[in-house]
Amino acid sequence: QVQLVESGGGLVQAGGSLRLSCAASRITFSINTMAWYRQAPGKERESVAFISSSGGSTNYADSVKGRFTISKDNAKNIVYLQMNSLKPEDTAVYYCYAPTYRAWGRGTQVTVSS
Repeated sequence: QVQLVESGGGLVQAGGSLRLSCAASRITFSINTMAWYRQAPGKERESVAFISSSGGSTNYADSVKGRFTISKDNAKNIVYLQMNSLKPEDTAVYYCYAPTYRAWGRGTQVTVSS
């Protein structure tokens, strides 16, 4: 069974930065697309960023383009989300997702204060 464990969330002021990590087990990382999603209170879960199996291709939601960067370390089975210039509207629970396995992590809370 695929396991995804997120870490790195927390409370930060607007304009600050955080780096989220997602450690994966029981998955061949190098041949799998990975993704980050988020869900704010009272809202539906939305996609934030995708990265291809090789790491050579990425895709971002318009709301985070230019501020967030997704990357992955295939040797360590970790996918990262570097979040810069954070805004209060980025406040949400952030989830790691492995599309091939339809597997979700439990999420990590990110709170951005104004």
